[in-house]
Parts: sequence; structure tokens; C-alpha cells
Amino acid sequence: MASGGEPLCHFGGRLYFTTFPHPAPHPDVLNSQSESESQPRIRGTPCPGPSTTPDDDAKYYYFTVDDQFLYLSFYQDWGPFNLAMVYKSCILIHELLQDRGLSSHRLVLYSSSDPRKKANAALLMALYVMIVQQRPPWEAFHPIAELEFMPFRDAGRGRSDFNLNIQDCLWGIYKAMQNGLCDMNEFDIEDYEYYEKVENGDWNWLTPNFIAFASPVDLAWIKKEKEKQTQMADGPASPNKAGDLALQRKLPTPFQNCLDYFEKRNVKLVVRLNNALYDRQVFLDRGIHHTDLYFDDGTNPTDEIVRKFIDMADEVIEAGGVVAVHCKAGLGRTGTLIGAYLIWKYGFTATEAIAFMRIVRPGSVVGPQQQYMYLKQLEWAKWAAVDEMRRLQRTAVIAATTLVTPATPPAEDSDDMVVESATSVAIVIPSTPPPRSIPPVTPSKHVAAAAAKAKAISPPGQPRKTPAAKRVATDSDQEDDVLPPLRAASVRRIKPKPASARAAGARVTTAEERSARVTRSTATASQRKGAISTNTIKSAKPNGQAPNKIPRLADDTSARGTTTNSATLDVPALGTRSRGRQLTTPTPSRLPTLVPKRPGHKSTTSVQENAASLASVKASIAPADWMTNNAPAVVVAGSKSGRPGLRPIRRRRSSFSAADVVA
Repeated sequence: MASGGEPLCHFGGRLYFTTFPHPAPHPDVLNSQSESESQPRIRGTPCPGPSTTPDDDAKYYYFTVDDQFLYLSFYQDWGPFNLAMVYKSCILIHELLQDRGLSSHRLVLYSSSDPRKKANAALLMALYVMIVQQRPPWEAFHPIAELEFMPFRDAGRGRSDFNLNIQDCLWGIYKAMQNGLCDMNEFDIEDYEYYEKVENGDWNWLTPNFIAFASPVDLAWIKKEKEKQTQMADGPASPNKAGDLALQRKLPTPFQNCLDYFEKRNVKLVVRLNNALYDRQVFLDRGIHHTDLYFDDGTNPTDEIVRKFIDMADEVIEAGGVVAVHCKAGLGRTGTLIGAYLIWKYGFTATEAIAFMRIVRPGSVVGPQQQYMYLKQLEWAKWAAVDEMRRLQRTAVIAATTLVTPATPPAEDSDDMVVESATSVAIVIPSTPPPRSIPPVTPSKHVAAAAAKAKAISPPGQPRKTPAAKRVATDSDQEDDVLPPLRAASVRRIKPKPASARAAGARVTTAEERSARVTRSTATASQRKGAISTNTIKSAKPNGQAPNKIPRLADDTSARGTTTNSATLDVPALGTRSRGRQLTTPTPSRLPTLVPKRPGHKSTTSVQENAASLASVKASIAPADWMTNNAPAVVVAGSKSGRPGLRPIRRRRSSFSAADVVA
């Protein structure tokens, strides 16, 4: 075991993490010692015994990023590393895993025991496992769950009273990837590192719809505004000099880069949160809307400002545009409002939103703004619920007030057509009455004729509710059974014979006497089409079932609904919500595959395929090529004398100085 090292944390496959006392030894020293000394101990496994195991013959290769990654702090902040460093570390680890010379070695990322370097290095390893190997954040954090890490802090000057941990960073990136806000396949590291510098514009893409940037400064415009104020105080304004307009057109290079870049990238709205340091007309001339929502630096916005910002930003984003937000440095006030939108729109928590924004743009959300977001997150989530309910209500009202006229031919005038009642159409009356009345829909001649014929058919008789006693069969020539009169109105009366006939001694025949009585056969003659015996009358239905029962269908189902075998249902996919019920088909994971892809290509990796890929990683430890096309821009090619390493990092000057505390 390398001298002084902590037990190794196994991240799966060939990846491990450990720390050494500060200052950490050089990788060459550790690699030479690992071949001669005993094998290191792996955390979570029992102490090695006398038996021989395959681990006794394992070879380890140590590498570190402490000397390659440097966090440029504003004041007392020290992490987490920005998105470019996360991208570089993912490519570095992937290149080492693909190195044929190290195919038989286990890779150990180590750092110094310094709490800052230890937390940053452990976060990089966990992010690689979550982003490239597509493991959930709880599995990525599990190997280092028992270790103690120093929490990250803000870029303020005072004592830190709000901390972020590694789990917050993992969940922030994970939720951003789920909502399509962070796609590492589309990440352009050169563009990121160029425009984050102060001399080039100092801005970052927080999401595909938000740009956070520092306030542009036009010194010529500021000077001209001061002269105007002085002239207004002294007396009437003097005419403008000939060179004023020409001087105003000479914008600084960062400001000019900002205008050109925003115009190309579909920026539709610029929100300024600080005092004016430039003329807003330059954005309006480019077709970019501009608005001011000022509040003091280091303070928290009012509910009116947050509500107005969310409404404006969501309107632009839903239309497919981009919103650019800035304050003096583009960190505190800018991050607070964009974080409020992330909580309102995508369901982030305050810690997840702050952690995600600090990885994308280090220094975001400073001082008491952290506690403000934490206290307001529940209220913003309630806003989202109320807004969603109102949206659904508006959609329902629009759908209800939209009247669809049925395709009915016009009515025809006819003397022999009798219409008892017009066809009724249910119309949902809105809260405000329509300006004109809608005429009723009149059925056509054919519809009315069919309705009259259907109405002329008498309804079927009701089945007998109590069974009758069995009757003795009689000859069909004998007299029919006589039923008691149903109603006085239902008995047909026989027209009496004239008096002359009665006087002649004639009498009523037997057939005429029978017609005056209501028999069972005459009562059911309109219900039967064929000859039915008068001996037996059955009340059963044609299918042989009892009356007023729900028919049973095939496969053990009923008319009320089908029965489902719960054993055939699958477990919901990762990222889906079951809400107390099981789903029939798994929902595909929303995590990106993170492999080079063609434009327009989308990933369809399922949960089962992810599980199979994880098993193959553990077996072969050779993940698919990841961002191979960008590897030369990040990793120096390996040589016979050394392993691949990262290219040198260009420092950027901080735009958040002591003079910028009050805007």
C-alpha cells in the first residue's frame, strides 16, 4: 500500500478515490511504490487475511488533478469547479480508461488531505460516474458517503452561514439534465472559456434560455450623462458638439461582442438589475427588448419584481427566445432571479438551483440572497401550482365557449311532416352572454320521418317479476284464457247492432263475443312476430341471463371495466412519478447518453439498457467513446515517457472587485 494513503473508495469497475496527507506525493512516486509494496485496503471490505485473492495481484495507477485545476476565487469561495473543469475531468478519466497500456490497472484518483482539494476532487469523480456512466446521484455519492467533506461557500466577504455539499451539486446537475438544461454532448468548451473572460464579455449560458452576464460599461455615454446633469443644474443645455455622436458610437470591445453575440443567438429580452452604465437604445436598435428591474446590490428583490421577472421571462422562453440578465457583476442579483425561475418552472429546490448555477457560473447568489431563496422556495412552488391551475381553467373555458355547429341539412317545408319537438343541443353558456342569440337546430324531413316511425313502435313489455303457476295445456281450438280488464280505456267496445237487426231475432255470434274480451294473445300480439303458444310465457332474455344483470364478457371481464393482472406491470422508469399506481410500460430515462451524436439525433436508452451497460462497464471496464472529437482540445496526447494530461488553464480576471460592492 502507498505510504500514508486512506482506504480506497470504490466507484465501480476500475475507478477508485483516495486522499494523502498534505502535500500529496507525486504520481510517479506513488506508481513506483504500488508495484513493490502491499496492496492498498479498499473501504468497506474486511481486512485481508492469509488467503490469496485476485486483489493481491491487482495493479494500481494513481493520478491527480490538484496541480492541473485551479479555482479562481472572488473572495473566500473555493469551489465547486466550473463546468469546463468538469468537462475536462470527464475526458481525462475516459482517456485513461481507454489507454491500452493501463487496461490491466485500476485507476485511482487521489488528492491532498486539504479539505478544499479533497471536496473538489471527490465531486469530479462523482460527476463523472453520474454524467458519463449514467448512474443516479445517490449511487454516485454512495462510495464517499462515509467520508467527511468541507461544505462549499459563497463568494461573499463575511463568515459563511449557508453551505452547499457534494450531494446538492450532484442533484442540481442531475435535475438540470432531466429537464434538458445541461447537455454535455452540446457543450462547447472553447466558447465557454472565451466569453467568460472579462475582456471578452464575461457571460455564461446558465440554461439554453438564460444568459447571465456582467453589466456592459460605456464610459463615453456615462460621461455624456454626467455633463447633461451638470448643465441641467447650471442652466439651459448647450448644443451638442459635433464629435459627441461619433464618440458614442465607439463602444468598448466587450460591449460590442455582447451586442453581436446576442443578436446571433436569438436573445429577445435584456433585463438590467443595476444602475444604468450604458444606453439601452443600443439594444433596442438591434431588435432586442430592454427592461429595468432595479434593486440594491446585496439585497433581495420584492415579490413584485420576482413576479414580473417570471412572467416576462416565461413569455419570451415559451415563444422560443432567450433572456439575458445582468447586474453589476452578473452574480448575486442575477443568480437570485434566475434561480427563482428555476424553482418556479422546473421544481428545483433552493440548494439545487444555487449549486447548479455555481457550477455553470461560479460565484452566483451571494450572502443573504441564499437564505432568501431557501425561505421563498415553497412560496414560489405555490405560485407555480396556482399558475398551472389558472392555465388549465383558461384552456377549459376556451374549449367550452367554442361552439361546433352540427352538420345537419336545412329543414324542408312539408305538409305531411309533423315534428313534435326540435332536437335539443346542449350549449355551455359562458360567464358573459353572447352578443346574439343562436337559432335552434331544426331536423330535416328524413330525420323527422325516422323519428316518427321509431315513436310509433310500442315499447316491449316488462318481464314478469313473480313466476306464475304452471298451467295445463289446452287445445288451440278451445277458448283463450281471459285476463281481467287492464284499464277501462284499454278495452275496445263493440258497436251495437241496429234496432232492426235485434228486432229480427239476430244475436251476437261467438266470434264477436270473443272480440269484446281482452285475451293474453291479443295483449301480446304487438310484441310477438311469430306464433307463440299461450300455455307458457317466458320472461328470460335471448342470451339466457336473468333480467337487469350486467353481462359478463370474455377473459374474466365485465361491462363495468376490465380486470388487469398486476403481475404483468413493470416498475416505473427512473425519473417518472407513479402517484400510487403502477405503469404498464416503463418511461425511458431522460438522461443523455453522452456519446458523440449526429445533429438532430436523440437518445432512446431505456432503463434496462442502462442496467446492461453498467454490467458491461463492471465486466469489461471499457465505456463507449465519449466526446472523442473534443479530446485533443482538452487532453494532451500521451507519449512514451508520460501519460495523457490536461492542457494548461488560462486564468481569467475577476470582475467582482471591492469597488463593485455598490452599483
